[in-house]
Amino acid sequence: MGGNDLLAARFEEHRDRLTAVAHRLLGSRAEAEDAVQEAWLRVSRAGTAGVENLGGWLTTVVARVALNQLRARAGRREDPLDDAPQARLHAVADPAEEAVLADSVGLALGVVLDRLAPAERLAFVLHDLFDVPFDEIAPIVDRSPAATRQLASRARRRVRAAGLPDATERRREVVAAFLDASRNGDFAALLALLHPEAVLRSDPVATGMGSAAEVRGATAVARFLSGRARAARLVLVDGTPGAVWSLRGTPQVVFAFTVADGAVTAIDLLADPPTLAGLELQPLPQR
Repeated sequence: MGGNDLLAARFEEHRDRLTAVAHRLLGSRAEAEDAVQEAWLRVSRAGTAGVENLGGWLTTVVARVALNQLRARAGRREDPLDDAPQARLHAVADPAEEAVLADSVGLALGVVLDRLAPAERLAFVLHDLFDVPFDEIAPIVDRSPAATRQLASRARRRVRAAGLPDATERRREVVAAFLDASRNGDFAALLALLHPEAVLRSDPVATGMGSAAEVRGATAVARFLSGRARAARLVLVDGTPGAVWSLRGTPQVVFAFTVADGAVTAIDLLADPPTLAGLELQPLPQR
């Protein structure tokens, strides 16, 4: 099999999910298929040399194509070609997870998404529906991760205002369980809640306070955090479940969690004062 044939075969492995992402971004199956085909043309020309995470990279390419289409549509004030909800947006291993996703992406959500600015729509869809980290979304919308988080937060508030379900409660349960395990030094429970390739990242200020700049792998992250979150409290960080450590009522470190399929995939420790000042922190009842 030639190099281009191999790339085409690998692309086809991701086509269903890429189409699901594009469909939710664009609200039209026909436009989604066009976006995926345009992404394939770009990928086939550019090749994949140096690409470590093909699925993530392909999602980025499709998202850029879709964002361009959204911006062009906004300029022409066009509506999507079709708005019928799809019974299956992307393949998931757990039927219960598929049911949760189906509940959150029906026709009513599509109506709300159509009212969002293109960058807000992209940030919300990629993060909340497809679990793409903010630091990967940020370059697509030409903003910092903190600003991208704010985009998703604004979109999330509009979704809630419309009375539509989101994944917040399920993520809250995961984060709450993680904090309990960390406080109690329950290494086994931490390990069970972490994705095998989980990563913990700290900004320079948090690193200066004694945190590691980066820790990779579930075992290493669980070992690093075991017994360390005794003073952390459960909060919503720009609408997403996370935690904060405060000193005399002033936030010092925010724990921003990324949760996918019931597992913690990333934790970002944020301590830079301007970053903290830009976050919306809402206390949650401790369980």
